[in-house]
Amino acid sequence: MASNQYIVSARKYRPATFQTVVGQRALTATLKNAILGGKLAQAYLFCGPRGVGKTSCARIFAKTINCLNPTPDGEACGECESCKAIERGNSFNLVELDAASNNSVDDIRNITDQVNIPAQDGRYRVFIIDEVHMLSNAAFNAFLKTLEEPPKNVVFILATTERHKVIPTILSRCQVYDFRRITVNDIIDHLQYVAQSEGVEAQREALGVIALKADGAMRDALSIFDQVVASTHGKVTYQGTIEALNVLDQDYYFRLVDIFKRGDVADALLTFKEITDKGFDAQFFVNGLADHIRNLMVSADPRTVVLLETSEEWAKKYSEQAPSLPSEWYYSAIKILNDTDFNYRTSGNKRLLVELALIRLSRLLSTPQQIPVVSSSPTTQKVSPQPQPAPQQQQPQQSTNAPFVAPDGRKPHTAPATNIEAPKRRPSTRPQSFRLSEGSQLSSTALTNEPRNTTFTPQQFRDVWETYANTHPEQRILVGAMRSSLPQQISETGFKIMVDHPAQKQAFENSLSELLDFFKNRLSNDFITINVEISEKDDNEKGLKPKEFLKLIVDENPELAKFLKAVDAELE
Repeated sequence: MASNQYIVSARKYRPATFQTVVGQRALTATLKNAILGGKLAQAYLFCGPRGVGKTSCARIFAKTINCLNPTPDGEACGECESCKAIERGNSFNLVELDAASNNSVDDIRNITDQVNIPAQDGRYRVFIIDEVHMLSNAAFNAFLKTLEEPPKNVVFILATTERHKVIPTILSRCQVYDFRRITVNDIIDHLQYVAQSEGVEAQREALGVIALKADGAMRDALSIFDQVVASTHGKVTYQGTIEALNVLDQDYYFRLVDIFKRGDVADALLTFKEITDKGFDAQFFVNGLADHIRNLMVSADPRTVVLLETSEEWAKKYSEQAPSLPSEWYYSAIKILNDTDFNYRTSGNKRLLVELALIRLSRLLSTPQQIPVVSSSPTTQKVSPQPQPAPQQQQPQQSTNAPFVAPDGRKPHTAPATNIEAPKRRPSTRPQSFRLSEGSQLSSTALTNEPRNTTFTPQQFRDVWETYANTHPEQRILVGAMRSSLPQQISETGFKIMVDHPAQKQAFENSLSELLDFFKNRLSNDFITINVEISEKDDNEKGLKPKEFLKLIVDENPELAKFLKAVDAELE
C-alpha cells in the first residue's frame, strides 16, 4: 500500500541535484565551483521569495559535500550511504531547524551543543536553519559566537524570505546568496516536463496561466498544477484551467482594448456586464485591465520588452496589439484605472465608478470636438485664449459650449472656419463628477508618439495657477488651498505644494488629474508633475497655552514679577 501512496508533485519532483534546480543556474554554478575548489565558508545565508529552491539547494549542498563518490562536475552521486541517508531524512550529518516554531534561546543552545560532535559517514555536519529571521534577538545573540568560529567540520546554512529582518551581525558572518523569482517560461518548461512524466495532456497556454498564478514560485506552481489536474481529470486545457482557478480569460482584455480604439461605449459596458455576470469582482477586473494595458505599453517599445512577464504565446499577442495605440493613450489609460482602483473602496456606487472609467477609456481617442466643453454653471465659464470673434457672433450668456482651442491659440485641423457660432444650451445640471472640461481631454498633440516639452518660466506657471483658481470657484477647498499655498519649483518641470490641512491635500489629490491636464495643455509640456505634502510646523511655532503665555511675559518683565510677588499672586 505504501508504494501506491500519492505524493504531491512539489515533493515528488523536488530537485535532488544542482542540475535539476530550476531558474537558479548562476547561483548553483557558484556553489558547485566552491565545492570543487574546496573553498567552503563556515556559514551561508540563502535569501529569496518563497518556493524558489532555498531549502532544496541547502539539502543538495549538504548531500554534495558529504558524498563519498562525487561526480567530476561537482554533483552528488546519489548512490553512496551518505547520499541515501540524507535523501531518506535520517542522516546524522544533517540537522534541520524550523526557526518559525523553534526560535528561543534554548533551541539555539541545543544547536550549539551539537556542533562539537564529529561527522559520521561523511566529512561535514550541516545545520540548516529555515526562516532564520523568526529567531528572537536573544537567540540571535546566543548564536553569534558559534556562527563566527564553528568547528572546521561544521557548515551552517541559514534560509530566509525576509533578509532585512536578519540582524547585521549575523549577515556579516555569512556568505549571502540571493535567489531570484523563477521566470514564467522556466516554470512552463518544468511543468511541461512534469506533465509528460505523469502522462498528463497539458496545453502550453494552460501551463502559462498556472505559471502566472504562481508568481515566480515553483512550489506554488506545482501545487496549482496538481489542483488543475484533479479538476480536469488529467487533461489540462486553457479553458479548463481558467475555470478551475477562477481566472478571467485574457481575451476579454484584448477585446476591450479593441473596443476602446473604436470608441464604442455601449460595447465596453456590455462587455463589463458579461464579466461581472461570470462572478468576477469589479476591482479584480480593474486591476487585471490595468495590468494588461501596462503589458501592452512595455511591449510597444523594444527597449522595455524585457519588463514583460508572461509566456511567449501571450507576448506575441501583446506585440501585435501594442503598436495600434499611441504611447500617450497608455499613460492616460493607466492613470484612469489607477484612480479607479484608489477610489474603489470609498465609492458609494462601485459599479458606476468602474463604468465611468470604461466610458473615459472609450473616449480617450475621440477628437476634442466630439466631446463639448461643459461647465457646471454659467458663472464658471472658462476663458479660452482664442481671438475675439465678430460682435454679431458673441453670445456670452448662452454659449457655455465654446469650441476647443489649443493652449497656443491654434485650432485643430478639423475645426471649421472662425464663423462658428456656439450652440445655445441651458446650464448643465449634471453632477460634478460628470463635468468634462478642456483639461480632461487629450489634445491633438497628445495623440502623437512624441510628448510635448515646451520650455516655460516659473512666472508662466504661476499665471496658469491663478487662471485655474479663478475659473474653478465651485472647488472651494481646492481653490482656497491654491490661494494660500503657492507652488515651489523643485526641478525643471516638477513642483511641490505645501498645505496645512489633510482636507486640502485630499482636495488636491481628488482633482490632480484634471489639474495636471490643465497645466500640460496650457503650457504645452507633458512632463509637468505636482506633489502635494502637508507642512509640519515646528513646536516653537505652535500657539502657547494662556498660562505659558503669562509666564513668558513675567519672565521678560522683572518689575511685573516683583509686583506679583509683593501681592502674593500666582499664575493660574
